[in-house]
Amino acid sequence: MLYLVGTPIGNMQDLSPRAIEVLSHVDLVACEDTRRTGLLLAHFGISAKLVSYHEHNKASSGSKLIARLKEGAQIALVSDAGMPSISDPGEDLVKLCIEEGIEVTAVPGPVAGITALVLSGMDTRHYYFEGFLPVETKERKERLSVVAETSVTTILYEAPHRLLKTLSDLSAAGMGERRISACRELTKKYEEVIRGTVEEVTAHFEEVPPKGEFVLVLEGTPKNDAKRKLSPEERRNVILDLESKGLSTKDIAKTLALEWGESKKALYDEVLEMIK
Repeated sequence: MLYLVGTPIGNMQDLSPRAIEVLSHVDLVACEDTRRTGLLLAHFGISAKLVSYHEHNKASSGSKLIARLKEGAQIALVSDAGMPSISDPGEDLVKLCIEEGIEVTAVPGPVAGITALVLSGMDTRHYYFEGFLPVETKERKERLSVVAETSVTTILYEAPHRLLKTLSDLSAAGMGERRISACRELTKKYEEVIRGTVEEVTAHFEEVPPKGEFVLVLEGTPKNDAKRKLSPEERRNVILDLESKGLSTKDIAKTLALEWGESKKALYDEVLEMIK
């Protein structure tokens, strides 16, 4: 049997008694980083055989694990933090087990995305997990387009060195005025949640260099966001109509940013170009 065991995302006390029991009794533990998992097990006095299973060796290591499972071995799969198989190569091992008729069970534990979601103050009834955005430009633009059109709360993961680029890309894709929460150090002593619009949170991290892994929770597309799909001529007519009513460039940009869910700065530039 394969056990999918959730491990702490920051606080050691979040490893469940059941997880400790399973990790203590399986024949081996498959993990991303044997050193990191070794420290976790040592903290709880667990002595277990560790084998490496990660993104770069999942094909070769996965086939060996399947062979052991077929022989009747009890194997626990863990990730560096959180639940294996979520934005994690464990997904592939689970698929292999299902294809081979090998029993799989889960020993639930912390999940960074869900932890951040409940801290965000946003809609938790319906949500969408995006995880890490692609690095490649074409794929990234495609995924950003999907996120921009998603009407439910979206959960993203991001590394500190890419955080500002991702926030900038969200703004460029028309999401600058959407609410977002940026969570870091979850469950740890210095846990931090920065809330605001995408543009406000961007400004914060331009002043305070980001550190640690981040979970971003982004509000969904406003219900009236269909107005963002107006043709260039229709957008122009709306802007000129507001100007004819005496609104300043700043007020037009602010009004349309709220109504269309777009970046206030980008709209300000667009309005300025049209009425100059």
